[in-house]
Amino acid sequence: MNLFFLQVIIDSAKIKDSLARAGVLVTSDKQTLWDIFEKGGPLMIPLAILLVIAIFVFIERVMAINKASKMDDNFMNIIRDHIVNSNVMAARSLAKNTNNAVARMIDKGIQRIGKPIDAIEKSMENVGKLELYKMEKNVSILSVIGYIAPLFGFLGTIIGMFELFYNIASTGEYSISNIAGGIYVKMISSAGGLIIGIIAYIGFRYLNSRIDKTTNRMEVASADFIDILQEPTR
Repeated sequence: MNLFFLQVIIDSAKIKDSLARAGVLVTSDKQTLWDIFEKGGPLMIPLAILLVIAIFVFIERVMAINKASKMDDNFMNIIRDHIVNSNVMAARSLAKNTNNAVARMIDKGIQRIGKPIDAIEKSMENVGKLELYKMEKNVSILSVIGYIAPLFGFLGTIIGMFELFYNIASTGEYSISNIAGGIYVKMISSAGGLIIGIIAYIGFRYLNSRIDKTTNRMEVASADFIDILQEPTR
């Protein structure tokens, strides 16, 4: 019985010593973000490139959409006053000197005053489509990055796992700690790909919502302009 308790005490001491060593190993093995990036393998390079492209496209498109959608709330009221007062030149000057999508569409409608309403609507619709195309330019890149970034990450993990198990089969040396450490390192690329994909997808959805909002404003402005043309002049 005494030998049994002695063995238990010895085993407990070994466990405590192992835990203490593991604790020292964990606390001493603090890694920077760059260290983790390097361990992710060569496919972390294209993932980093995709992240840079996604950020650049997002910032550039936000600035372009903000510029196209910025409009004075009184813009259409001023246009209405000019047209109702038969001051078409003043309305044209205001629309031409206002740099946004709605103003460019209204300017095209003012140029077509005197023609049938259907022709005016068609001309404004064409300009609206052109402005929509300008806003949507390169936005699809974010969608593509959101789709392929996780695939790159998974590919990096698969390649890393192949190398890990190939080395184990070649050397015949393996342990739970080595396998777990190898898997942890190889999962870095998958995590990186998923994070980049999520960032790109969120940016894509945000830009689409901004474009939809601007498109709605253009449609409302077009309808208001047609109503203005049908009002009696003073």
